Amino acid sequence: MMKRDKFIIQGLGNKKSLSGKIRVNGAKNAVLPVMASSVLFKDGFKIKNVPLIEDLNRLDEIFKGLGVEMIKQLDGEYFINTTKINSVEIEEEASKRMRASIIFTGPILARFGELIFPHPGGCVIGARPIDLFLEGFEKMGAKVKHNDGKYFIKTKDGKLKGTKIFFKIPSVTATETFIMAGILAEGKTILKNVAIEPEIISLIEWLNDCGAKIKGVGTPVLEIEGGSLLEANDKVYETIPDRLEAGSFLILGALCASDLEISNCNPSHLEIVIEMLKDSGVDIEVGKDYLKVNNKNLKNYKSFSIKTHEYPGFPTDLQSPTVVFLTQSQGESLVFETIFEGRLNYTSDLVKMGADIKMWDSHRATIKGPKQLKGCELEGPDIRTGFAFVIAALVAEKESIITNVYYIDRGYGSIEKRLFKIGADIKRVKE
Repeated sequence: MMKRDKFIIQGLGNKKSLSGKIRVNGAKNAVLPVMASSVLFKDGFKIKNVPLIEDLNRLDEIFKGLGVEMIKQLDGEYFINTTKINSVEIEEEASKRMRASIIFTGPILARFGELIFPHPGGCVIGARPIDLFLEGFEKMGAKVKHNDGKYFIKTKDGKLKGTKIFFKIPSVTATETFIMAGILAEGKTILKNVAIEPEIISLIEWLNDCGAKIKGVGTPVLEIEGGSLLEANDKVYETIPDRLEAGSFLILGALCASDLEISNCNPSHLEIVIEMLKDSGVDIEVGKDYLKVNNKNLKNYKSFSIKTHEYPGFPTDLQSPTVVFLTQSQGESLVFETIFEGRLNYTSDLVKMGADIKMWDSHRATIKGPKQLKGCELEGPDIRTGFAFVIAALVAEKESIITNVYYIDRGYGSIEKRLFKIGADIKRVKE
């Protein structure tokens, strides 16, 4: 049953009064593929710095369906035991609520030669077809059937075959899926035009540490030599910091804080965001593993335009928090969303709050600022927009109510407690 909690937030009315330190959690987008990779292991392994987010519950449901144990040892530490894995079907309800569940298809099919899974769901941010995955599996020698809302995939002789796959777009999830599919495939798999996000590099380094043979880490071409099941041999995976959470907090600090330290982050993963905010006038100190925003000398920020792009370009996941920033910046800016065609639909809610935003089509919008936002009731349609609405509510005058907090919980663990500690007036009301 999906939780129906809501946040009640008292706006700061453009006062920059938050201050203190906020710690960045482990990256959700790194944890999910590493946990899915456990299907390729003959033994289990420990994973540390795991964010306590709602998606962990979906992962646990998928694991239980497969016969994998996810054992909590301490807060943020889990042991994944795959010695009793016994199923090839991905649990339907969890999959419908978390699109990233599709990354399990690669390792399951590679290990068992067959797979059953439903059409995955998740956030409502436009059409997200899975043809890329199905066509890739067919290239690796599998037969795909679709019946009664489920996909049934089977390989000849129980093995995927190494092949060449060129991605027409550098998809993160497809890159991760076919890296894992190639590890147990017969022969060599070559993947071209792959995504190069830090989470993918972290996954490859982990798999290579445990016996995989993957060449080309950090480049758009990967070569994977198929082999046998991996072994962790007591190695521990340490989750990298969540660059998207760090970027969200950076924008929050620029708009709402007198001074804010964002700790436990990797600023090198956020260079484009940091540079654009600095050019706009935000005073940012960049450390090795921290960022500090200082608003002691208040000044107007200059607007800038963004075009979302695969890493190391401007992240689509930080587009909506950035639009909130641009509503408070001097001048006109253009936002060009190139990844998802439904990802600007939320702007109508910001207009209700008083923002001057015009949508030209499903990919482009112009923002004129600065405009004072007014509190209102908002429904978060996805993880990042949910948090963007939290930022907008804090910038605004008077009270805002944000419903559908489930989505925010999927990406930002215990966010109301963390924001309360730096001075935000935010309460969770359980429904």
